[in-house]
Amino acid sequence: MTTNQPGHTFQVDLRGLVDLLSHHLYSSPRVYLRELMQNAVDAITARRALDPEAPARITIRTGVGGGITVQDSGVGLTEADVHTFLATIGRSSKRTADGDLDLAEARADFIGQFGIGLLACFVVADEILVVSRSAKTPGAPAVEWRGRSDGTYAIRTLPAGTVTEPGTTVTLTPRADGSQWLEPGTVLQLARHFGSLLRYEVAVVDRHGEATRVNDTPPVWERAYRSPLARREALAAYGKATFDFTPLDTIDLDIPLVGLKGVAFVLPTPAHPTKRSGHRVHLKGMLLSDQATELLPDWAFFAACVVDTTGLRPTASREALYADETLAAVRDAIGERIRQWLTGLAASDLALLRRFLDVHHLAVKALARYDDELLALLLPWLPFETTDGTVSLDEFCRSHPVVLVTQTVEEFRQVSSIAAAAGLGVINGGYVYDRELVHRLPQVRPGTTVTDLDPETVTAHLDSVDPGTELAAAPFLARARAVADRLGADVALRSFQPVGVPAMLVDNREARHDRRRAELSAGADDLWAGILNSLSSSAPRAQLILNHLNPLIRRLAELAGTADPQLTETAVEALYGQALLLSRRPLRPSDHALLNRSFLGLLDFATQAAGAPAADNGTKDPR
Repeated sequence: MTTNQPGHTFQVDLRGLVDLLSHHLYSSPRVYLRELMQNAVDAITARRALDPEAPARITIRTGVGGGITVQDSGVGLTEADVHTFLATIGRSSKRTADGDLDLAEARADFIGQFGIGLLACFVVADEILVVSRSAKTPGAPAVEWRGRSDGTYAIRTLPAGTVTEPGTTVTLTPRADGSQWLEPGTVLQLARHFGSLLRYEVAVVDRHGEATRVNDTPPVWERAYRSPLARREALAAYGKATFDFTPLDTIDLDIPLVGLKGVAFVLPTPAHPTKRSGHRVHLKGMLLSDQATELLPDWAFFAACVVDTTGLRPTASREALYADETLAAVRDAIGERIRQWLTGLAASDLALLRRFLDVHHLAVKALARYDDELLALLLPWLPFETTDGTVSLDEFCRSHPVVLVTQTVEEFRQVSSIAAAAGLGVINGGYVYDRELVHRLPQVRPGTTVTDLDPETVTAHLDSVDPGTELAAAPFLARARAVADRLGADVALRSFQPVGVPAMLVDNREARHDRRRAELSAGADDLWAGILNSLSSSAPRAQLILNHLNPLIRRLAELAGTADPQLTETAVEALYGQALLLSRRPLRPSDHALLNRSFLGLLDFATQAAGAPAADNGTKDPR
């Protein structure tokens, strides 16, 4: 038979709890001041629920015995409140208790929600002294609560008249390893950092009695200005002071559903898509986080925001936003506001739109993939790398009704110079989003044709040489094919512009994959080599296309019957190496060796022609 045992009370090791707070919940000991300011703001809010005309001020005094005091004109605490709230870990004084003021409606105005704020002070203080007089009970005496980091505390009622006005004063006595956080300069900096948008007056007073106000309200975006230009200049100055850059433009944010207002500042320089801006989020005026990366959609990496909200939920540490459906809805709403700003630019300020796209076209391309309306509006203005240079699609399509697009950057580099000389309009589709967007161009610009371009397509636009010319060049081509065969390529003789390009290397994707498989197979064990070899295909090999219009190629063809065969082979290797460099593909060690060997070999032949004896310098191909 089971017997019910009497209930037991959890025992709390305050030192262990303080260690948990300082090393796991809070990111830094500096949050102690935010918690004190937060409690002061909530106390004033509670008193104003009783008396809307009550004073609203928070005074932070530094240089008090090495510590600080934080004094507020809030609702204060009775002796019963002190026993209930300060001596009970985890209970918030904002909660309703029997016989207390019903603050259920006012609670939405409170910043603190978790009831552990005062304990954060133990990360920097050995002792916390709270002196408070309640505004709820006229004539009630002031109460003193003294808590120590060893977990002990004492409470006493002060003589009548000791505290003349309702409110609370908290004094911190620093601990040895936390004194730097209570230094006057640090306190002033932290007060400004956390409290710049608080709705009540906050001042830091030094030991000489000099007061410095730390908050500047109302926020810059809620003030009245003499003109739209003056407002824009004020917002830009605020962005410069906050983020250390002068924004390209500013975007007003207003989401009444969660009481969110603020500004998005457009970065004036490119930002990497994977690097999110640290947005500053204030909760009812108190800084919650200056690294809230989750506030904006991923594609909006070109903006940094400052917002104040009343409806978003903080995490337990109150240093980040709680990821819930409300935050997701806010993120979508801010994304829609930025999208409206973009469409507004297209309708009213094309000069600013062009400046924006020059800097942040990648973000717009990411958004346009999923937004047909924005695609139709902005795609013609977006810049792309083409055979006509980096131009907008609108400008490019005026000259090229048939648009060819490559699948990789390497393919574009192989064919761009030849395609441009042949009058072909080619766009580099190898960058992220580009090929996908170019293929949607006919939706926006009817009558435009978009086709994928393979390097072999370009060779079809090159002029063939007449049979007699090719027959005369047969000895040269035979030696060139022998060299190219060792390099895994074929040789073709064509005529193409520009004349200054002696050779072009055309390499399709299948050939590159086969070559890569062969390289991996050569360095693999028997098992992997067999697997890789089984994956090989019969794809056509790369082509070294020699330009018969180039004087050097014609001269080599004419001399092939009488010149030293080694000279011809070295020249073909040099042509292959130059074509490799022109394609701007990554060079393998064997490619570097070929370039070095052919360069030194040609120098050797040049010095022999000048009358110097041949030198065995290792440039001859041992094969």
